[in-house]
Amino acid sequence: MTGSEVPPSFRLAYVPGVTPAKWVRIWNERLPDVPLELLQVPPAEAPDVLREQGADAGLVRLPVDRTYFSAIPLYTETTVVVVPKDHLVTAVDEVTCEDLADDIVLHPLDDVFDWERPPGQPAFERPATTADAIELVAAGIGLLVVPQSLARLHHRRDLTYRPVTDAPTSSVALAWPENATTDRVEDFIGIVRGRTVNSTRGRPAAQPEKRTGQKTAKTGTQRKQTPRTGAKPGSRTRGGPTRRNKPRRRS
Repeated sequence: MTGSEVPPSFRLAYVPGVTPAKWVRIWNERLPDVPLELLQVPPAEAPDVLREQGADAGLVRLPVDRTYFSAIPLYTETTVVVVPKDHLVTAVDEVTCEDLADDIVLHPLDDVFDWERPPGQPAFERPATTADAIELVAAGIGLLVVPQSLARLHHRRDLTYRPVTDAPTSSVALAWPENATTDRVEDFIGIVRGRTVNSTRGRPAAQPEKRTGQKTAKTGTQRKQTPRTGAKPGSRTRGGPTRRNKPRRRS
């Protein structure tokens, strides 16, 4: 490869909380000549990034527009409430939304849940981001309900979290424009689905052309057997075909 030749790359968008490291490592092992570029994007912006071809595929949060995107659900996260370490919630292993009814629960503008009604008491104003909301929890302003991966992403020593058993959940999926299912996208689909390096990546393998008169003994197909007696075909043999009577000549 000359210096002017740039190998094709694969661009993968991902939203905060998603950790693509395992899949990236497998990609680099299998396709070392194809760079994988990572692009972290806010959850609300991920669909537009894919529509505008800013990335080839994305690890996004559902739902997505299934009339435009293909999507493979990967996993669903546990929902947790982030609280100060001295909060009463820390005395139990899990809580319900009703348990948070008397607390101020922050609802950031980048919240990933489709709430019918957020739990708890609303704050005076909504924080701009989840990161801002975490700072407010640390300051004792309120609590925050998020997917567990976001609680881990914004971990602080003075905060902890507990599962919320009846809250909405967030699912992560691999998504890409349906009309842009390239070979590189198929490669990444195979990786996230755990296919081996020798798999067909979901594309049908080319079938070899059949040769006329090809022997079929190895395939298990039975060939027509010639009688073992050495008799010519048409003669009477034990278990063989019946001899055909020849017409007599007239004298």
